[in-house]
Amino acid sequence: MKIMKDKEIALVKEILKKLGASEEDSEFVAEATIDADLKGFTSHGLGRFPQYLISIEAGTINLDDDIVIEKETPAIALINGNSGFGQAVSYKAMQLAIKKAKEVGIGCVGVHNTNHFGVTGFYSDLALRENCIGLVLANTDPAIAPLGGSEPLIGTNPLALGIPSKTYITVDMATSVTARGKIIESKRKGLDLPDGWALDKDGNPTNDPEAALEGSILPFGGFKGYAIAALIEILTGPLVQAGYGHGVTGTASPTKDCTKGDLYVAVDPSKFGDFNEFVEHTEDFVSQIRATGETVAIPGDLEVKRIAEAEANGIAIDDKLYEQLKEICGNLDIDIDSYMEE
Repeated sequence: MKIMKDKEIALVKEILKKLGASEEDSEFVAEATIDADLKGFTSHGLGRFPQYLISIEAGTINLDDDIVIEKETPAIALINGNSGFGQAVSYKAMQLAIKKAKEVGIGCVGVHNTNHFGVTGFYSDLALRENCIGLVLANTDPAIAPLGGSEPLIGTNPLALGIPSKTYITVDMATSVTARGKIIESKRKGLDLPDGWALDKDGNPTNDPEAALEGSILPFGGFKGYAIAALIEILTGPLVQAGYGHGVTGTASPTKDCTKGDLYVAVDPSKFGDFNEFVEHTEDFVSQIRATGETVAIPGDLEVKRIAEAEANGIAIDDKLYEQLKEICGNLDIDIDSYMEE
């Protein structure tokens, strides 16, 4: 079973509108959902979508959302997302950061009282489209135990960084070995985890996704990944007046209020010098990297390849996800099979 790009966008929008979401919010969520699936981050695309519907039913996603800018300077803003869709709040936050970057060179926008937003790189990509460097940080429910500890305290805390150029240059990564969503997806599919991903609640290595969700996920790179995750926790918790450590809920538990925080940064390279010269030098560096070996990759190459393949061949839908979507659509009088292909 698979679904093509346009059909997935249409399906997400139809479901959300039938649930009472606005046209604008439905568009934001659909764009972010298909972006994740096209890039191969299926754990954060349509596979994560049923979680949002649980949140809507539980009232932890507010369909009557409207962001509030609580504090603002020419370069900085603090946004209260009013428990709206994470995708909608994040889109507006990065657009504000871009606007400020165009005016004063840099925009830095913090967000609290929001929700899970899909893949981090979707929002750094928004900056690239406006010829700005984009940086996005977020925290999540505790998943990583401090190095030497056994109790999860720090989120998987993703970061995304994109550089505007002719080549798509970007990195989008969790600071844990893997994103929690991939473990949730493995559980849904009945798959074992690779070695070195997670520990059970007693601190022992495990390949069982359920045991991993009850235990902790390992940071990437040992101390380095742990240190980066811990600092992101501060930048997306205390700095933006959001939850941190044990105070973060709602990204893995859709029936709980989401207390995570985000930070969106845009930088306008033209404020440092000629933009075309910046691109020329960046592309020269890309050429130098590629010249070092036939199989060498630029950060972003894999996503470009995956997008082309998914747009041409469609996005695979596993049986369990299909059954979840079928139940959702059945309750809303939507013909799920009209969107699917064998």
